[in-house]
Amino acid sequence: MEDVEIQEWLESLDSVLESSGPEVAAEILERLRAHATVNGIDLPFSANTPYANTIPVRLQPLFPGDQELERRIKSLIRWNALAMVVRANRVEHNIGGHISTYASAATLYEVGFNHFFRARSEEFEGDTVYFQGHAAPGMYARAFLEGRLSAQKLENFRRELKPGGGLSSYPHPWLMPDFWEFPTVSMGLSPLMAIYQARFNRYLENRGMKPVTDAKVWAFLGDGETDEPESLGAITLASREKLDNLIFVVNCNLQRLDGPVRGNGQIIQELESAFRGAGWNVIKVLWGSEWDPIFERDTEGLLVKRMGELVDGEYQKLVVSSGAYVREHFFGSDPRLLQLVEPMSDESLRRLRLGGHDPRKVYAAYKAAVEHQGSPTVILARTIKGYGLGEAGEGKNVTHQQKKLNEDELREFRSRFGIPLNDEDCIEVPFYRPAEDSVEIQYLRARREALGGYTPQRSVRSKPFVSDLEELFKEFFEGSEGREVSTTMAFVGMLRKMLKDAEIGKLIVPIVPDEARTFGMESLFRTVGIYSSVGQRYEPVDVNTLLYYKEAKDGQILEEGITEAGSMASFIAAGSAYATHGINTIPFFIYYSMFGFQRIADFIWAAADMRTRGFLLGGTAGRTTLSGEGLQHQDGNSQVLALPVPNIKAYDPAFAYEIAVIIQDGIRRMYKEGESIFYYLTVMNEPYSMPPMPGDVKDGILRGMYRFRPAKNAKAKLRAQLFGSGAILNEALHAQEILETKYGVSADVWSVTSYKELYNDGNETERWNRLHPAEKPRVPYVTKCLADASGVLVAASDYLKTLPNMVSKWMPRRLASLGTDGFGRSEGRAALRDFFEIDARFITIATLHELFVDGKIERSVLDRAVKDLGINTEKPNPVTS
Repeated sequence: MEDVEIQEWLESLDSVLESSGPEVAAEILERLRAHATVNGIDLPFSANTPYANTIPVRLQPLFPGDQELERRIKSLIRWNALAMVVRANRVEHNIGGHISTYASAATLYEVGFNHFFRARSEEFEGDTVYFQGHAAPGMYARAFLEGRLSAQKLENFRRELKPGGGLSSYPHPWLMPDFWEFPTVSMGLSPLMAIYQARFNRYLENRGMKPVTDAKVWAFLGDGETDEPESLGAITLASREKLDNLIFVVNCNLQRLDGPVRGNGQIIQELESAFRGAGWNVIKVLWGSEWDPIFERDTEGLLVKRMGELVDGEYQKLVVSSGAYVREHFFGSDPRLLQLVEPMSDESLRRLRLGGHDPRKVYAAYKAAVEHQGSPTVILARTIKGYGLGEAGEGKNVTHQQKKLNEDELREFRSRFGIPLNDEDCIEVPFYRPAEDSVEIQYLRARREALGGYTPQRSVRSKPFVSDLEELFKEFFEGSEGREVSTTMAFVGMLRKMLKDAEIGKLIVPIVPDEARTFGMESLFRTVGIYSSVGQRYEPVDVNTLLYYKEAKDGQILEEGITEAGSMASFIAAGSAYATHGINTIPFFIYYSMFGFQRIADFIWAAADMRTRGFLLGGTAGRTTLSGEGLQHQDGNSQVLALPVPNIKAYDPAFAYEIAVIIQDGIRRMYKEGESIFYYLTVMNEPYSMPPMPGDVKDGILRGMYRFRPAKNAKAKLRAQLFGSGAILNEALHAQEILETKYGVSADVWSVTSYKELYNDGNETERWNRLHPAEKPRVPYVTKCLADASGVLVAASDYLKTLPNMVSKWMPRRLASLGTDGFGRSEGRAALRDFFEIDARFITIATLHELFVDGKIERSVLDRAVKDLGINTEKPNPVTS
């Protein structure tokens, strides 16, 4: 009786669908749910829909292309992608490469390339596509058919240093700046970057900086990649911002690198729940067209019910099993299910395609996604990892690591995909490209021409700046005239002026992770506004104050909330807009310095790879300049952590004029000269008087050091050279006075603005000398600076001792280094500098000790200084305490 009642309800729903359409049916279902709730029926919540295709056959659009021709082209790309990896590993064992990811995603990409991915052109900004990193061989193989990459390039896959050049393992704009746009293989980063890219596109539109278009941001990712917290970490931002210009395509082959993504669960249902709960439009593409007649015969919903019962480990087993196994273990659970497939042979059951391998299903999903409005879309496409590899690894746990195929496996692959090679040639795995006038090449070219050109393709379309901005920064060269300000406040003053500048003002993109008031930037709220895609729908509680929280649709500040990762993604979007949009936006991302390189170094590395431009500012920087906060906030690391990033210029300026010189020159180099560099500046919240620039020291500031204050008596018997950085430069200046007045030591004080610049210069000089032994040796900049500087050498910074130590080899004598190795403490500045032994007293003691070691002073002088300066010689070592 129960089944009969259910069947009547189902038939009634079918009747409504047929007569009134899905909208009316949905309204009835919603009213039924509300009615049931009112009457006390506890309906369990579920964000899941049945384990079936979201788009039914009756709503599936016609496929617009030549499906057979597109299949042949896709097969050729599959072959060349496989050949690239196999040939590379034959030449050099274990050079690596990946076959299985592209094998599973080929249809997902080819439908996009043939019908959806619009290229960038002068007339249209084009779609933005984040290609899955492990699928790179497929992108190269397609570009080979298009005539954009030579066979030699493919031959040298993963061997870029070979004559004639090669291809990088994954998408790397630094290595292939005319091809790749986005580095995507550090898994988890590209989904988050894509979200913020889509939001930045809207930011530019709402600020009137680019036309409003229907351009899409596509992000391809794997289901295993969603385990990375960054992958799903910002999906609510996308729905909150109604980013219907954003489309995620998740290649759900149910496998990670080692095994199933969710062997005991259903990753597709899990992802659907997460995305639907976050407000996304979810489209599932699970079953291919061969399943449609079976679904049609199932009038009781048994098939969908059975599909929802299996866990992914069971689905993986079905993929590698025979048709007889599928019949017994999938359909055999119910006699009525067996009846559905009774007319079908075991071979036809084995060949039932999944949705992600069916162009018609994929096309329907993509079309629905690009036409959807009001929210972002995620497409969950069911595929098989290693599709087409057969016994070599199709659907197996070892598939991700598959690099080689034996002769039989190669012939099977060749035959399955119809590659026109005989048995003998097939074994050699040659690259295959049809003749230029072949129907395949002509069709491929025509499809891309219809979509505006080739992709991926990267080009710099922005026009260089004209002005040198000298007048803009001039006032900061003059000092603060006795007024105490922090370097953070000095920077905010510069930012305020830049925002008002006629040429660059509108291009400035201030980015803050919910710390604007910490950095004294609240004055900008009212003047330029905080970006909001909907404006300000409420009256802020501080509306009657001068510096109220002002949100605006054309606001300029990106106030990202408490997310350094999201803020960095905005920095990347803004810092690469010169290529993506042809717009020279200049991002200034300011944040707690401890939460930069230490927390989001992977994003910073990705920014470097994709040639991002702009300024990172580590605010409240240094281990001892941030009073009270303690271990988690006090930064003695970031200048060291910046060292590995090759194209970042890292500076620790002490004064306003130093910051002005660095920013002015940075804008010139990045936006006028077009250099692929970006900057890291540490700025502090410790206030002190900013001196005027002492003469022509710009070159020294940029190269890393200059003499800020010479000793009064350069011919004194006892001499020293003191090197200070950032706020600790003031401690060096104080030590200079103590040494001169109390101990008769005349010291020069140097401002070291960048140990990284000095380090790079020293290494570059050594390298040149090593490679040019017949030439006159070059001299490192540090060595030149200290050529006539007599006396002992002492360096102090708010960072690890390794910073000055790494340039000591180019100094004329032994260097004593003071730094902040160890954990921070919740204390004031004076106590912290005593604890880490970097204040003026310890700089003085270090100088006197060096003089004592050199036999220049008696030990009694040193003993007296320890007593006079109140040094506790038995205090705990800050490194280990």
